[in-house]
Amino acid sequence: MSNFSEITVILALIGSALAAGIFFAFSSFIMKALARLPSSEGMAAMQSINIAVINPAFMTVFMGTTAISLMLVIIAIWAWSMPAAPYFLTGGLLYFIGTFLVTGMGNVPLNDQLAAMDADDPRASDIWMHYLDEWTRLNTIRTVCAAAAAMVILAGVLI
Repeated sequence: MSNFSEITVILALIGSALAAGIFFAFSSFIMKALARLPSSEGMAAMQSINIAVINPAFMTVFMGTTAISLMLVIIAIWAWSMPAAPYFLTGGLLYFIGTFLVTGMGNVPLNDQLAAMDADDPRASDIWMHYLDEWTRLNTIRTVCAAAAAMVILAGVLI
């Protein structure tokens, strides 16, 4: 494996693990803490989180790992005879599909709907309860896929 390929594998592994940890925190306790607040306060807090998350540190991990995962897929296909190739292909696809696509097709549209809501709107409580359930379900999928990507990539490194 070339130095470029090795660096790609390491970055995909680290990025997937970091993303899994971030997502795990949300599914395991952050969303539960927000659900304990009155609806207007929970919504306002999540609206603030959704703005604050767009920052260089998070976006580098999230989008950088997406790009690295796609490079890992290409490397795996290109070097298919390498014993680790199926692991790297699987890990890259797990991150891309289960993390990036789920975010773009599920979590982001929910975040956009939440951003458009006034926390004091009479419908806010029902919308917030739906948001909590659906967003957390999708986030748990992201958590599992990012963690699985890291584990599969690590398995490829270890073979």
